[in-house]
Order: sequence, then structure tokens, then C-alpha cells
Amino acid sequence: MVQTRGRSPGASLHYAAGVGKASDWIREERRKVLGDWVAVCLGCGFAQRYFEQWEDELPAACPQCGGELRARCPACAAPFSSAFAVECEACGGPLRPPELFGTPIRRSPAR
Repeated sequence: MVQTRGRSPGASLHYAAGVGKASDWIREERRKVLGDWVAVCLGCGFAQRYFEQWEDELPAACPQCGGELRARCPACAAPFSSAFAVECEACGGPLRPPELFGTPIRRSPAR
């Protein structure tokens, strides 16, 4: 029998399940402090988190390069929560090109 240093044999499974919930909790806490949604520059990748009630205060153009600052899906007007999103979670439409400076923004899902 393998020694587990005082832990039950299935403890690692319980730990893994708890870590996922902890990361969700941290993500939600971060959004409460930094903002629920994100606006992204299509030109340089600048990102700014914001709360929906202050969306009107977002700059019209990117403060870094002057490019288009996108805060909502162009197809369905849904806000998005990740600076790395390339497809809308609500409608599946493109939010921005999948590359920035010749590098993929997100890896393709493993198949």
C-alpha cells in the first residue's frame, strides 16, 4: 500500500475538484474589482476592463494607437469578458481577427 502522509487515498481527486471552484471564485472576484467586461483595440491589442454602467465612458478610439476599440460583438452587440476572445460566446460571430502581429491570439482546441 502506498503511503499518503496522513491523507486519504482519494484526497488528490477532492483537491483537484476544489481548485477548479477556487479559480472560478478568484475570476469572479477579479471581475468585481476590475470590471465585468473588456474592450479591445483591433490594431494593437490594448485591453481595458470596464463595468457595464460605465461603458459610455470608454474612449472612442484606442488611447495607445488610435485604432478601433471594440467593446461589443459587431453581430449581436453582446459584451465579452475576455481580452483573448476571438469569437462571441452569445452568437459565435467573430469579435476580432484570430491573429495579432502574426501570432495566434488563442491556440486551436486540441482534437
